[in-house]
Order: sequence, then structure tokens, then C-alpha cells
Amino acid sequence: MDKNSKRHKIIIRYAIVSGLLLLLAAGVVYKMVGTTLVDADKWNQKADSVLNRVYYVQPLRGDILSDDGSILATNITTYDISLDYRTAAPRDSLFMVCLDSLCDSLARYYPVRDKEQWRRHLAEPLAKAPDKRTRCRMLLKQAQYEDYEHILTFPYFNRFNPTRRYKHGLCANAVQVRMMPFGAMAHRSIGRCNFTPTPRFIGASRRADSTSILTGYSGLEAALDSLLRGRAGTAKIMPMTQGVIRWPVEPQQDGYTLRTTINIEMQDIVETELTAMLERYQADWGTAILMHVPTGDIKAISNLERGKNGQYIEAMNHALRGVEPGSVMKPISMIVAMRKGWAFPLSKTYSIGSTYAYAGGSPIHDTHSPAALPVSRFIEYSSNIGMTKLLAPNYSDVNGFRADLREIGFLDTLGTGMLGETPPYFPTLDPRAGGHVSLSRMTYGYSSRIPPLYTCAIYNAIANKGRFVRPRLVSEYITRDGQSQTLPITYVRDSILSPASSRQLLDMLHSVVYGQGGTAKVLQNDTIHIAGKTGTSYIVYEGYNDENGKWIPARPPHYTDRQRLAFCGVFPYEDPQYTCMVVIANPKTKVGAARSSGLVVKGIAMKLYSHGLLGRYSDYSASANRGTRPTLYAGSEPLAITSAIGNPAAKQFGQPSSRPANTVPDVRGLGARQALERLEKAGYNMQPQGQGYAVSQDPAPGSQLAAGQKVKVKFVTK
Repeated sequence: MDKNSKRHKIIIRYAIVSGLLLLLAAGVVYKMVGTTLVDADKWNQKADSVLNRVYYVQPLRGDILSDDGSILATNITTYDISLDYRTAAPRDSLFMVCLDSLCDSLARYYPVRDKEQWRRHLAEPLAKAPDKRTRCRMLLKQAQYEDYEHILTFPYFNRFNPTRRYKHGLCANAVQVRMMPFGAMAHRSIGRCNFTPTPRFIGASRRADSTSILTGYSGLEAALDSLLRGRAGTAKIMPMTQGVIRWPVEPQQDGYTLRTTINIEMQDIVETELTAMLERYQADWGTAILMHVPTGDIKAISNLERGKNGQYIEAMNHALRGVEPGSVMKPISMIVAMRKGWAFPLSKTYSIGSTYAYAGGSPIHDTHSPAALPVSRFIEYSSNIGMTKLLAPNYSDVNGFRADLREIGFLDTLGTGMLGETPPYFPTLDPRAGGHVSLSRMTYGYSSRIPPLYTCAIYNAIANKGRFVRPRLVSEYITRDGQSQTLPITYVRDSILSPASSRQLLDMLHSVVYGQGGTAKVLQNDTIHIAGKTGTSYIVYEGYNDENGKWIPARPPHYTDRQRLAFCGVFPYEDPQYTCMVVIANPKTKVGAARSSGLVVKGIAMKLYSHGLLGRYSDYSASANRGTRPTLYAGSEPLAITSAIGNPAAKQFGQPSSRPANTVPDVRGLGARQALERLEKAGYNMQPQGQGYAVSQDPAPGSQLAAGQKVKVKFVTK
């Protein structure tokens, strides 16, 4: 081939390339003209729709704290780790080569699946065409970022640069979750959160344009959601030289942190005592409330229900649900009688007997009342007939009793902040339809429904010299910058009884435990005197669910043989500090209110005492003179002794050995709490002297002594 032919071919090639470049340039010019001139309005409008879009900036949800600042509920950031099967990776051949070792690593470190299950989970999307594969195959939910970094070191993923997600396909999406460090403690009262869809920007209309935020749906989380959630801010897209950023327009306002009145140690005591009693009698559910007398602070609240596996868990907030009160209503009725003057003089005697038919209704029964009783002993003997005779004949208007309860604030909404709170229910009565009979039943605890929280609050007023303090679960709001607002103590009514009348009524409650006819004598002890009232009510049968789950009401409702057992107590009787209400529903063993709910209150009182939480007589009190060197007590659990090494002042006593039945156990060397527990388990009452650790006891260890007797124990601090 000559030089001219070669030159000709080269020119042709250059011409083709030049022509293609010219066509490309012409296309670019054409597109540029179309974009900047012909379709300028369209593209400007699209740019404006993005650049002018106002995005929401979600605030941080506030924490919920205990009374000492311990965290009860807070936000933590977790990561949902997933695999994108539509990226440039996974390259099928390499992925399949590494699959076996990858599954082995996942099964070893993340055993939510075994090796074979991980293999099926990871290989399943590969059966589809590449463009049909999922972009989010979930591997781990609510994991830590360290888990994401750890998985990147596993076979297959370690073949790629960790920062190039479009190559390895492993994604970690941050998710805010609500965590409760103390688990189910007071769970129903604190409440729960779930994720609620919310628009990502103003005007968003598609699901793809939404995100999720935490919102409360029960307890404090729901009732105070607006405070905890805060207020969303806004931001706009702003083009910068290095790209685009979201520029804040209006800053978000993070949610308030709430300081509650819950005391962690008291909450633990209440839940422990309630759980033990529910397990003992296999009851359906139980609730317990511990309230501070002068402030109305709810120091502990527990709602336990038997789950499908037989374990008791925090469930429905029964403290806020109305139930038939039974005889715990009688002191409330006595408040009305004392305000009206009908109860005075307290020495006035009424004939009682065993039955009494009022207003043509079925006879009212008293199970253990004598033939006659003074007003001062109606509550001691839990006399249905006495309460009926004291109140019902004085009302010409059958709804007068209800009006008097409203007057003292008992039917007001308390406003504790917990979602689901409902006031007591006392129906409007019709005198032509058995209204007088229903009125008589109301006076001793039937034909009405009262939430246990309200019963606890009104008993607290009796202990508080007649001042009806409003129960509260929140004591302070705290902003993110540390500004705080303390909530003041408020009152439902400043006074519902005079201090003198309140003390007289408290004496009546004390006689329930220490009086001759008291229904709760089992609660007697010389350490902490308890005043309170038992209450037994039969559960109203209102209907049933048919085979399709549809609710079929029973007409008329009637009472079953199932019972609710209640006790509301105040302690110490001499100087009331706490009010405690306990309700136990449908125990499977026949038992009275005093030996179930009452013993829970007693156990709570004794443990508060032994932990030094009543502010007196305890070896754990702040005023105890412990010296500068540690003292080790004996106990049922091993004690760490490292702090005592080389310290000649430290003491450690041996553990008491097993003992024959009906003999006094050896508690020498034990602290007050452990000595009390050991003696009570053996069936004896402890009479403490001093504080510290036990050095002597009377009767001596091993002595024969009938159950229920007192054992004097001397404690010293040195």
C-alpha cells in the first residue's frame, strides 16, 4: 500500500472522529440551549422545589428520672444493619465463595441464627434477577455501631475498603430507641413509646417522604408526650462550594427531662413484696402504691399480672382502673358522716345483729359483729350494718351521698400525669328503681367503682390531718440547658376533716390491727405500728367473649365467687409518713385480705424500716455512728471483705447453722434487716434495741418458743 492510500485512510478516520465530536458538541449545545432557554422555567421550578423545600429537624426526646436523678427512661442510638443486594457488590461468584465462612462468623458472634439459617437468609435474595433484589436485607436490629464495624472484618466484607459502602453493600441505619435501664420497674406508670410516621419536610405527601419519631402511648410517656417530645425545628437546602448542606432556619426545641417522685429502692421493695404474695397465692394480678403522706409523692407503684408462662410482669395499670372497693370504702364513708356530724358522739351505740334489711332490699349481713357497737368501732369490726344505719337513713335524696363525696373532692380528677386515670364511679340513682338500696350498698363498698390510687389518696388525707394533698408522679421539669421548674405541692381540698377528727379516724384504723375485733390482727408488731382497713369484694361478672372473640354482655351483671382483696394502710401510726394501698385479684387459694394484701403492706413497712427509709431506728440511718473503719456483718449472702484486709477493727461473724423446728434462730452478728427477715421467716416478731449489728438476743438461740412471740435483739455499732 502506497503512502497516499495510508494518508487517505487516516484522513477518513480523523474525519469520522471529528464528525462524531461535532455531533456530540452539537448535542451538548442543543441540550444546553434547551435546558437554559427553552425549558428554563421547568428546571428552575424543579430546582426551586428542592432548594426551597423546608425540612423538619426532629428534637431529642426528654429523659424520665427517679427522685434522685437515676435514669428511668432515655434515648439511645442503635443501628439496623442490613445488606444492599443491588449495589455493585455483592459480586455473586465472590459472595458464594465467601458465604460459608461468612455464615460461620455470623453464627459465632451473632447467634440469633445458626450457621445454616444464616446461609439461607443470605443466599435467598441471590435467586432473583439483580435488578429485582432487595436493597435492605436485615441482618441485625438495634445493634451497636461496633457490631457494624465488626461485621466489616468478616469474610467477603474484608475484601473491600470499609468506607466504600457502594462496593460491599453493608449499611448501618441509625435508629433512636427508648431504653429503660431498670427494666420493667414501674413500667406501666412510666409508660412506653412507639414509632409514629411523620413527614420529613413541609408538604410531604408520600410514604417515602416520611420518617419515624418516638411518641408515647401509655403512662407518663403518653400523658406528657408534648413536653417530652419537644418541638421540631426547620432547615433548608443550601448550595455551597463543596456541595449542599441543610441550613437551620428555626432551631428545634428538645424535650423536657422529667424528674419523677419514684424512689428506686422503695420501688424495688414494693415490687419484691407484691411479687412474692402473688406467687404464693397464684393471683391473676396485683397492684401496690406507696405514697408520701405530707407531699403526696408517689414513691413506688407496681402493677403485676400473670403472663402466659406463669411469670408476673408489668402489665395493665390497675392502679388507675375502677374496681369494687369493698370495705376499704368504710373509712371514706366515715369521713362524710363526721363532716355531717352524724358520727358524733363516737360513743353512740347502734344495735347491729347479724342481718338487716334496708329499704326492702335483700338483707345486709355482718359476719363477726356483736349485737351492739359504738360508732367508734364500726370500722374495727367492719360492720356493714353499722355503716348503713349511720348514713343511709339520713339521706332523703338518694344522690346526696354522691354529692357529699364530690364536695370533698373524691370524684375530682387527680391529674397525676399518668394516662388512663379515671375518677371514682358512683352512678346517679333513681329512687323509684332501687336507689335507696344501692345507696346503702355504696356506704360499705358496693354499687361503685374506685381506682386504688384514689383510695390511697383519700387515706393519705386522713393521715395528713385532713389535708387532701394531690398525688403526683412528676416533681420537676428540666430543659436541655439545665433550666428547671419545680412543681409545687397542691391540694385537692385544703381540708376535708379537722385535725382532731382525722386523728379520731386514724385511731379507728389503728383498731383494725390492734383492736379486739380487728380484721387485721395478723399485722400486729412492736416495730412499726400500722393503721389501715381491709376490704374484700366479689368481682362483678359483666360478660364473656364468645368463640369468635365477640364480647357478649351478661344481663344483668352478677357476682362470681372470685374475689379482690385489698388493704390500705398508714405507717408509722404515731407519726404517719407513708400510705400504702395493695389490691390482689382472684387468688387461687382461699385467703383473707389481711393475710394477703395486708401482709404486703406490713412487709413493705418493715423493709423500709430495716433499710433506714423511715428515718429512725435503723442501722442504715445517716445518723448512725459507724466510726471510720468498716464493720462487716454476717448475712445469708457472701460479703466482700477486701476493704477489711489489714484492718483490725473489722468484724465478721459466722453464719448461723440450721436449727430444729420451733426453736429460736441465731441472729447474732446480723444487721437489723437480715435479723428481721430471719426471725419473721421463723415465725417470730423482733423487738430491736439500739442499732448496728446484733450482739445478743433473748430468748437465746435454740430456745423453744411458740410462733408469734417476741425476740429481743440488742444491736451495737462497735
